[in-house]
Amino acid sequence: MAELPLWVKHPDYERVDWMNDILSDMWPYLDKAICGMIRSMSKPIFTEYIGTYYIRSIDFEAVTLGTLPPIFQGIKVHELNEDHLVIDLETKWAGNPEITLILNVLYLPIKVQLIDMHITASMRVTLKPFVPTFPCFSNVVVSLMDKPEVDFGLKVMGGDLMAIPGLYQYVQKLIKKQVASLYLWPQALEIPILDASLGATKKPVGILHVKVVRARELLKMDILGSSDPYVKLKISGGRIVPSKKTSIKTKNLNPEWNEEFKLTVNDPMSQVLELHVYDWEKVGMHDKLGMQVIPLMLLKPHEKKELTVGLVKNLDSNETRNRKPRGSITVELTFIPFVEDTTGLNGPIDIYMRKETVPKTSSFVNRPGLLLVTVISAHNVEGKHDNNNPFALVVFRGDKRKTKLLKKTRDPIWNEEFQFMLDEAPLEEIIHIEVISKRKHRAFGFGSSKEALGHVDINLVNVVYNNRINEKYHLINSKNGMIHLDIKWNAT
Repeated sequence: MAELPLWVKHPDYERVDWMNDILSDMWPYLDKAICGMIRSMSKPIFTEYIGTYYIRSIDFEAVTLGTLPPIFQGIKVHELNEDHLVIDLETKWAGNPEITLILNVLYLPIKVQLIDMHITASMRVTLKPFVPTFPCFSNVVVSLMDKPEVDFGLKVMGGDLMAIPGLYQYVQKLIKKQVASLYLWPQALEIPILDASLGATKKPVGILHVKVVRARELLKMDILGSSDPYVKLKISGGRIVPSKKTSIKTKNLNPEWNEEFKLTVNDPMSQVLELHVYDWEKVGMHDKLGMQVIPLMLLKPHEKKELTVGLVKNLDSNETRNRKPRGSITVELTFIPFVEDTTGLNGPIDIYMRKETVPKTSSFVNRPGLLLVTVISAHNVEGKHDNNNPFALVVFRGDKRKTKLLKKTRDPIWNEEFQFMLDEAPLEEIIHIEVISKRKHRAFGFGSSKEALGHVDINLVNVVYNNRINEKYHLINSKNGMIHLDIKWNAT
């Protein structure tokens, strides 16, 4: 007997055949957009694992969600708020995706394939905030209301990994746990909709200074009655970046860290600081000792606040394991907002002034801040081959950042932002940005070669004086190549 639709069992849910028809027509285009997001979101996650477990690189060989779209079984719209809209959706997806990863372990490429995925999920979608620009909201915020049901096939080097006895149940449990820890309400995935140039997408407004002081009475996870704790911390929402990490304190249930970190804040009224404490393991996954979140709205600008919070298993208040004592963690927090008008720091700044005339002891020069570098696009980048696969490499103070690689184009559009936290204005600094094409060796089946398509060196003194530059530059060592950059200096 067929399962009754949700709108039959629950009268407060409405049927959404019209939405499923639209989704079916849009699915080929949504597939490309979502897969692009998967690639960009996975990049910082992959970076954390490179160098561990002898992993040299992790790359996608293929990413497609297949031809079958999800089906919405019902929709419930909550009472309209003046600045946002909340929608609950029940979704099922019996898809035929093909997601293939190539892991280079030592010098051996290992192919991992994800196929035949089935997902049942209850989602809460929030459209916020409302703005006077189509589509009339700037962000989509998605949270899971329950742990999702997930089923899939996983092949490694062509063999069905899920056929191994006991492994299927273990992987199912692990995925539910990991997905729930990231996106189970009130955790959320925030997706910017409007372009930053329209002014609706939130930009960084300040820096959170975090000092992880200590933890007390942590759980005993090792056989000998101890743990090897470390802390991962990040700000919820905003850009997806790797978490910051403290050092590991071996065999210690009352560790002292006194380690300081700086995190970018986009919206102090809605974002929270996430603290996750783990027990380090030499082999296998690290055990979670506990976690906690601290709303940034508790902080006053420029005021240092020390907080000691109890650790819990997760944020589910109905979880019985949250009643088990897990110890506490102490942090010192200070939110430093950016100065809105840098010309007020030391009087008006003449943009034609030579940098030597700015006193090195001035408050303008000594202020820390955030350098935002957005690689927008390139045009007419030519190489030895007819088709290029370009990406941009941003190098600043030895720190290298890469955009996503775009295949078979001479006019790539990236729109990727990179952030650099600095202790003082970069008056005597140069940032190097290079466009590179990467090609695989077809003859061997693995390995690749790179070709430089041009570069540019930007003197940041002009960025500091003007607060921001948005320019197109001719690429050096390129016949007609251009690159479009937006660089901004936010002083605190």
